[in-house]
Amino acid sequence: MDATVSCELDLRLILSSESSLPVRASLRYDTADPYAVRAVFYNGAEDTVEWVFAREVLTVGLHLPAGIGDVQIWPCRSRGLDVVCIALTSEEGEALLHAPARVLEAFLNRTEAVVPPGTEHGHLCLDEELSHLLAES
Repeated sequence: MDATVSCELDLRLILSSESSLPVRASLRYDTADPYAVRAVFYNGAEDTVEWVFAREVLTVGLHLPAGIGDVQIWPCRSRGLDVVCIALTSEEGEALLHAPARVLEAFLNRTEAVVPPGTEHGHLCLDEELSHLLAES
Protein backbone atom coordinates (compact mmCIF):
# COMPACT_ATOMS: atom_id res chain seq x y z
CA MET A 1 0.00 0.00 0.00
CA ASP A 2 1.36 3.41 -0.98
CA ALA A 3 1.69 6.14 1.62
CA THR A 4 2.67 9.78 1.38
CA VAL A 5 4.27 12.30 3.70
CA SER A 6 3.91 16.01 2.96
CA CYS A 7 5.09 19.27 4.43
CA GLU A 8 4.47 22.97 3.75
CA LEU A 9 7.31 25.33 4.54
CA ASP A 10 8.52 28.88 4.07
CA LEU A 11 11.87 29.36 2.37
CA ARG A 12 13.96 32.41 1.58
CA LEU A 13 15.18 33.03 -1.97
CA ILE A 14 18.57 34.67 -1.50
CA LEU A 15 19.09 37.56 -3.91
CA SER A 16 22.22 39.04 -2.31
CA SER A 17 23.94 39.15 1.07
CA GLU A 18 21.43 41.83 2.13
CA SER A 19 18.31 40.83 0.23
CA SER A 20 15.96 37.84 0.09
CA LEU A 21 12.37 37.05 -0.80
CA PRO A 22 9.92 34.66 0.86
CA VAL A 23 9.02 31.54 -1.13
CA ARG A 24 6.33 29.07 -0.12
CA ALA A 25 7.09 25.42 -0.88
CA SER A 26 5.60 22.01 -0.37
CA LEU A 27 7.50 18.75 -0.05
CA ARG A 28 5.97 15.38 -0.85
CA TYR A 29 7.36 11.90 -0.30
CA ASP A 30 5.51 8.96 -1.82
CA THR A 31 6.38 5.34 -1.12
CA ALA A 32 5.57 4.60 -4.77
CA ASP A 33 8.83 6.48 -5.56
CA PRO A 34 10.78 5.71 -2.37
CA TYR A 35 14.10 7.30 -3.33
CA ALA A 36 12.67 10.74 -4.21
CA VAL A 37 11.23 13.84 -2.60
CA ARG A 38 9.20 16.17 -4.81
CA ALA A 39 9.40 19.89 -4.07
CA VAL A 40 6.97 22.44 -5.47
CA PHE A 41 8.01 26.08 -5.18
CA TYR A 42 5.27 28.70 -5.48
CA ASN A 43 6.76 31.72 -7.22
CA GLY A 44 3.67 33.78 -7.91
CA ALA A 45 -0.09 33.77 -7.85
CA GLU A 46 -0.37 30.54 -9.83
CA ASP A 47 3.17 29.88 -11.01
CA THR A 48 4.98 26.84 -9.64
CA VAL A 49 8.30 25.18 -10.21
CA GLU A 50 8.79 21.51 -9.39
CA TRP A 51 12.05 19.76 -8.58
CA VAL A 52 12.75 16.18 -7.60
CA PHE A 53 15.53 15.47 -5.09
CA ALA A 54 17.04 12.23 -3.91
CA ARG A 55 15.86 11.80 -0.31
CA GLU A 56 19.39 10.75 0.64
CA VAL A 57 20.85 14.03 -0.70
CA LEU A 58 18.42 16.04 1.44
CA THR A 59 19.19 13.90 4.49
CA VAL A 60 22.97 14.21 4.10
CA GLY A 61 22.63 17.93 3.32
CA LEU A 62 21.24 18.55 6.81
CA HIS A 63 24.72 17.91 8.21
CA LEU A 64 27.26 17.91 5.36
CA PRO A 65 27.56 19.32 1.84
CA ALA A 66 25.75 16.99 -0.56
CA GLY A 67 24.73 16.77 -4.19
CA ILE A 68 26.43 17.50 -7.46
CA GLY A 69 25.46 19.25 -10.65
CA ASP A 70 22.06 20.93 -10.63
CA VAL A 71 21.24 20.30 -6.95
CA GLN A 72 23.61 21.07 -4.10
CA ILE A 73 22.62 21.16 -0.42
CA TRP A 74 24.56 22.09 2.71
CA PRO A 75 23.93 23.24 6.29
CA CYS A 76 24.60 26.83 7.39
CA ARG A 77 23.45 29.55 9.74
CA SER A 78 21.54 32.63 8.67
CA ARG A 79 20.49 35.41 11.01
CA GLY A 80 21.24 33.16 13.99
CA LEU A 81 19.11 30.26 12.71
CA ASP A 82 20.12 26.82 11.44
CA VAL A 83 19.15 26.61 7.79
CA VAL A 84 19.78 24.27 4.91
CA CYS A 85 21.05 25.94 1.75
CA ILE A 86 19.62 24.52 -1.46
CA ALA A 87 21.35 25.63 -4.67
CA LEU A 88 19.45 24.83 -7.87
CA THR A 89 20.81 25.27 -11.38
CA SER A 90 18.94 24.82 -14.64
CA GLU A 91 19.01 26.18 -18.18
CA GLU A 92 16.64 28.92 -17.00
CA GLY A 93 18.97 30.14 -14.25
CA GLU A 94 20.14 29.59 -10.71
CA ALA A 95 18.53 29.91 -7.30
CA LEU A 96 19.82 29.77 -3.75
CA LEU A 97 17.20 28.96 -1.14
CA HIS A 98 17.36 28.79 2.65
CA ALA A 99 15.10 26.19 4.28
CA PRO A 100 14.54 25.99 8.06
CA ALA A 101 16.66 23.02 9.16
CA ARG A 102 14.30 21.84 11.91
CA VAL A 103 11.28 21.74 9.57
CA LEU A 104 13.22 19.86 6.90
CA GLU A 105 14.61 17.44 9.48
CA ALA A 106 11.14 16.74 10.92
CA PHE A 107 9.81 16.04 7.41
CA LEU A 108 12.69 13.66 6.64
CA ASN A 109 12.22 11.88 9.99
CA ARG A 110 8.59 11.27 9.05
CA THR A 111 9.64 9.83 5.67
CA GLU A 112 12.13 7.53 7.41
CA ALA A 113 9.41 6.27 9.74
CA VAL A 114 7.42 5.21 6.64
CA VAL A 115 10.39 3.84 4.66
CA PRO A 116 13.59 3.39 6.68
CA PRO A 117 16.79 4.20 4.77
CA GLY A 118 18.14 1.13 3.04
CA THR A 119 14.71 -0.47 2.59
CA GLU A 120 13.57 1.63 -0.39
CA HIS A 121 14.07 -1.24 -2.84
CA GLY A 122 11.37 -3.24 -1.05
CA HIS A 123 8.80 -0.59 -2.00
CA LEU A 124 9.44 -0.73 -5.73
CA CYS A 125 7.28 -2.81 -8.01
CA LEU A 126 9.75 -3.67 -10.76
CA ASP A 127 7.09 -5.00 -13.14
CA GLU A 128 5.15 -1.72 -12.93
CA GLU A 129 8.33 0.36 -13.31
CA LEU A 130 9.44 -1.64 -16.35
CA SER A 131 5.99 -1.32 -17.95
CA HIS A 132 6.05 2.44 -17.30
CA LEU A 133 9.51 2.82 -18.86
CA LEU A 134 8.58 0.77 -21.91
CA ALA A 135 5.39 2.80 -22.41
CA GLU A 136 7.47 6.00 -22.55
CA SER A 137 9.69 4.67 -25.37
